[in-house]
Amino acid sequence: MPARAPFDLIVRGGRVVDPETGFDAVADVGVAGGRIAAIGALAGASAGASEIDAAGRIVCPGFVDLHAHGQTIAADRMQAFDGVTTTLELEVGALPVAEWYDAQAAGGRTLHYGAAVSWISARKAVMAGLTPDPALHPMEMMGQGAADEGGWSSRAATPDEVERIVALVREGLAAGGVGVGIPHGYAPGAGVKEMSRLCDVAAGAGVPTFTHIPWMSNVDPQSSEESYLRIIGYAAATGAHMHICHLNSTSLQDIARCRELLLEAQAMGLAITVEAYPYGTGSTVLSAAFFAAPDFSARTGTDYRSIGLIRTGRQLADRAELMAAREEEPGALIAWQFLDVADNAAHRDLLDLSVLFPGGAIASDAMPFVAPDGAIYRDAAWPLPEDLSAHPRSAGTFTRFLSHYCFERRAVDLREALAKCTIIPAAILEGGLPQMRRKARLQVGCDADVVVFDPETLADRATFADMTAPSRGVEALLVGGIPVIADGRLDPAARPGRAMRREGAAG
Repeated sequence: MPARAPFDLIVRGGRVVDPETGFDAVADVGVAGGRIAAIGALAGASAGASEIDAAGRIVCPGFVDLHAHGQTIAADRMQAFDGVTTTLELEVGALPVAEWYDAQAAGGRTLHYGAAVSWISARKAVMAGLTPDPALHPMEMMGQGAADEGGWSSRAATPDEVERIVALVREGLAAGGVGVGIPHGYAPGAGVKEMSRLCDVAAGAGVPTFTHIPWMSNVDPQSSEESYLRIIGYAAATGAHMHICHLNSTSLQDIARCRELLLEAQAMGLAITVEAYPYGTGSTVLSAAFFAAPDFSARTGTDYRSIGLIRTGRQLADRAELMAAREEEPGALIAWQFLDVADNAAHRDLLDLSVLFPGGAIASDAMPFVAPDGAIYRDAAWPLPEDLSAHPRSAGTFTRFLSHYCFERRAVDLREALAKCTIIPAAILEGGLPQMRRKARLQVGCDADVVVFDPETLADRATFADMTAPSRGVEALLVGGIPVIADGRLDPAARPGRAMRREGAAG
């Protein structure tokens, strides 16, 4: 029997960059058994191995997205062209957790996947009787309960309700949830006692919370600054790792002061981490509580004309129109321009403060793709139908960040830019998710999650007029050593994604 070839695949002659170690040299990368087996000059070792020509290209670890709501084959494929190999639903999370993981495994996934425990679904279950349905997408569940049945969004839980909510969260962690998703802004009535208990649970399990702050406002009371001070207090009092979702959108025009407070807290040794995406327009469901506030414009510095329905392109005129639209379709996806980065230099500077936060991760907040009838698109057709809608960040966050901030503006060097997409998000997770210690690194023995891209052509292409345009420049993408993209073309049959799930969990 002939000897087995030493490698299954070799990536030849690219500029190999590992952000953790600082390795940066032209080299070959040998892959065997889904792991990186060798890095160096591998001439003569190619018998039986497939090859990818990476000459003139950058070869680096696949990107880790902490905040991706897509979680479908369609969403995976678009993120693959954005360089992502691990895509995680950590802000909203999932419930029931075991059933969510089972459904992903049964259908197969293109990218590695995982979820936190959905606190807000637990809250709706306890306070409104909205039993989590594993057949629903997490974003469909987010759209439920717009009428605030039982006060699940607007009031503090009773002591008995807190115990029941915490019990559901504990069950979700035992089932494999990789953290606690706390989109507090969608249930701003939740009180400090409930939040502190959730933080205790997360700290005890050794996992982060992934937190959308309760209030987004430039003015007191209940300002963004007050929200961040609460998070700092939770970290100090409970020892919980508080991860802050989308610093750019929740800070609004107060990013400079909020950033200063968070840096001071980090300097004191508190376990606080942040993420941001490189857009001044956000997206969420129409039923989000903060849009309905009577003083929305005064508090956020934007008016209702800054809000548009993504699927139809319809702009809202005033609060009355918003409330009518909420009643008709509470789960509809909207776009909200909270910063005018196209025409306002001061707003561009504010966005920079969040995107370039020292040691901060890049995370997309990618939305799922939605069909013209408003249903989340779950089919496996490729290319995606042009009439789908989402948000440009669902297709272009990482390529936009690298092309704009690193290669065009030189605002950040290549190693740091890649770290914000790889080792920084991985490090946020790996204390409670040891699987991540083999990811986001281009080192021998690590998982072969690898992206090969051309820095000259790398660019995001998705816009609100064309949300299904894949990014340009990613020429190869390996997930667990399996090519998902080769020669710039997607393999629609590839399903190498594996679950990122806490060890020892049930299921």
